[in-house]
Amino acid sequence: MVKLQEESREKGFWDDTVKAKKTMKEIQETESLIKEWDEYRGNIEYLSELESLGESVELIEKEENKIRDKLEDFELRIVLSEENDRKDAVLSIHPGAGGTESCDWASMLFRMYSRWIEDKGYKYKLIDYQKGDEAGLKDVTLEVNGDYAYGYLKAERGIHRLVRISPFDSGARRHTSFASVFVYPLVEDDIDIEIKSEDIELETFKSSGPGGQHVNKSNTAVRLIHKPTNIVVTCQSERSQMQNRMIAEKILKSKLYQMRVEELEKEKQKMEKSKKDIEWGHQIRSYILHPYHKVKDHRTGTEIGDAKKVLDGYIDVFIRDYLRSEARKNEE
Repeated sequence: MVKLQEESREKGFWDDTVKAKKTMKEIQETESLIKEWDEYRGNIEYLSELESLGESVELIEKEENKIRDKLEDFELRIVLSEENDRKDAVLSIHPGAGGTESCDWASMLFRMYSRWIEDKGYKYKLIDYQKGDEAGLKDVTLEVNGDYAYGYLKAERGIHRLVRISPFDSGARRHTSFASVFVYPLVEDDIDIEIKSEDIELETFKSSGPGGQHVNKSNTAVRLIHKPTNIVVTCQSERSQMQNRMIAEKILKSKLYQMRVEELEKEKQKMEKSKKDIEWGHQIRSYILHPYHKVKDHRTGTEIGDAKKVLDGYIDVFIRDYLRSEARKNEE
């Protein structure tokens, strides 16, 4: 009788530790947002006090601008409410057709995102970097660590187009280059993604860094090929083959997870637009450096005349407008 009673007992909150930890994390995140909102209310009251005390208009406007910037960022984090938005991210950049031109453009995007990551207070680890034959890069993959890294960077997924006078053309002609940006949420160990050993083909080779120097003289770099999907992941950031393989498997798991998410979206008839956004010829943003300077996001219409500022990492305005537009669409 006792045994039957024990078996029929409802499961307690901590019986499923994975689910319990996830729930506790969500509670902590919600409490953190509520606490932050209370702080902003206090800041707004402080502004009212400054005005009542007769402080200068310049001081009040300065404090008001600080609060406005923080509130805009807070608003975005409220919008970023999907399951993966708070996760770290995997960012990959690949040049399109066009040889040296596109490889150089890919390296410019790598610099832009590096600057943005640093300005955001995030960290990144270089997972793979393959130099271009003459200039730029053939491929780069980063692990970006920071709260809401994936939520923000998912706005950058797609084709980026550059128009400029080519520094590699002796005739100084105008060239158009393309590069693709892919972003995946960095999955945690509790994500249910099965990778069978027989589905993996392992290749090893000598590691080399961005400058071409050898990190290790032995075959420490790892390339994993997932046969069922033809996904290829390369890692050469660590000094041991085992460490590189562990990171590569984590990246592969992230890509497979993203693929599964996209398949679910397809079932909900939301995938057609996403597919269109990431096809060649359907760029999400254009960076014009000739005959004038302008950066335009084709999804939202947002434009900035200072292209150099954007290429130095000032992309928050594009990310913010895109995420807001997507939130409005979901409300309709």
